[in-house]
Amino acid sequence: MLNRVILIGRLTRDPELRYTPAGVAVTQFTLAVDRPFTSQGGEREADFIPVVTWRQLAETCANYLRKGRLAAVEGRIQVRNYENNEGKRVYVTEVIADNVRFLESANREGGGGGGQPMREEPSYGGGGRASNNNAARSNNQDPFSDDGKPIDISDDDLPF
Repeated sequence: MLNRVILIGRLTRDPELRYTPAGVAVTQFTLAVDRPFTSQGGEREADFIPVVTWRQLAETCANYLRKGRLAAVEGRIQVRNYENNEGKRVYVTEVIADNVRFLESANREGGGGGGQPMREEPSYGGGGRASNNNAARSNNQDPFSDDGKPIDISDDDLPF
């Protein structure tokens, strides 16, 4: 069985950071994802998909994501239900994200971007942790910062 989803869209509002009674960080935000077609009136429609992140990933999203920012989310779909104040059963469908990639840098509004991935690692014995894939590099420079300049690659670097 497989439950995996990848979404790219823009945040409809700033993420809401809260903490559970046990002190675990949880962030909720909504991603507006364009549909691949236009309506009969020629307008583009979007789906508004609720996203939930946990632990360090939640704190990172709350600190760096803002309304209107482009982000990629990878996770799983979860359906939960509860009984509201009127005694009616309410069903909620949301994406539980374990990987969020910021597709626009904070200092370049509207520009394409750095794509800083933040990933929630599986927690087998302890709490999950967020890790920046670029942290393995000794210097935190953008590998694509030489925009427009030719890249020097030898034949030995090519996989074919």
